[in-house]
Amino acid sequence: MPTKWVLHWHPNPGSTVNSQILNEVSQCAEAINGVKDGRWKATLTLLKPNLREDQSQPGEYPRELLGISLPEQPNKYYFILRGPRIVTEADSSIQVIMEKLQSYKSRIALYFEGYQYQLGDFQLRVGKVVSSHSENLRGIVLEVEYLPISSMEKASQVLGEFVDIWQEAVLKRSLPGSFMHNEPNLSEYGLGDNYTPQHTAVQYAYVMAQLFASQSTQAVRN
Repeated sequence: MPTKWVLHWHPNPGSTVNSQILNEVSQCAEAINGVKDGRWKATLTLLKPNLREDQSQPGEYPRELLGISLPEQPNKYYFILRGPRIVTEADSSIQVIMEKLQSYKSRIALYFEGYQYQLGDFQLRVGKVVSSHSENLRGIVLEVEYLPISSMEKASQVLGEFVDIWQEAVLKRSLPGSFMHNEPNLSEYGLGDNYTPQHTAVQYAYVMAQLFASQSTQAVRN
C-alpha cells in the first residue's frame, strides 16, 4: 500500500481558516502541475456509549470511540480507542449493526472532503473539514500519498522533500498560516513500518484532536 502523510492547516495567531484560504490552497495543487482527479470524502465520528437510565457508568463500554470511513477502503470501517491506543478494522456493515444495537450514539461527525490530484508518483487530497452540526469551515487537510513505496521509513525523505516544495508554493501566496505535519507515535498503536489503512485512521484521529485543540486556544484568546 502507498505511504501517506496527513497534514492540517494551522492558522497564524489572530487569524482563522476560511473558504478563501481553501481556494488558494487548492490552486497550489494545480500550480505545481497536479491534475484534478475527482472528489473524495472521509468521515470521522466521535461515539459515546448510549447508557440506559439504570446505567450510571459505561461499565463494559469504552467511554469514547472514534469511527472512521476512508475513501480508499469503502468496504471497511476503522475504530480507534485513544486511551489504550487501539486501532482495529471491521467490515463497513458494522455501522448498521451498531445502529441496531444502539450501544453507541454519535456525538459529532467530521467530514473531510474536497478534490484529489495526481502528480507523478504522488496523489494529493485537499479538503475542507466541516461538522455534522454546521456547515462552517472547521479546518483544511492535506493528504500527500507516495504511491511506489509502502515502507514509512523509506518513503519519509521523499515525502518530506515533496512537502517542502508544497510549502514553498503555499508561501508564495502569503497566506496567514501553514500546513503542519505532527505525526502521532504510530508504534503505540502496534503499527509497524509497513503502511496500512490503520496508519491513515490514526493520523486522522490525531488531526481531529489538533483541530479541536487549536480552536479551543482560539476561543480562549477571543
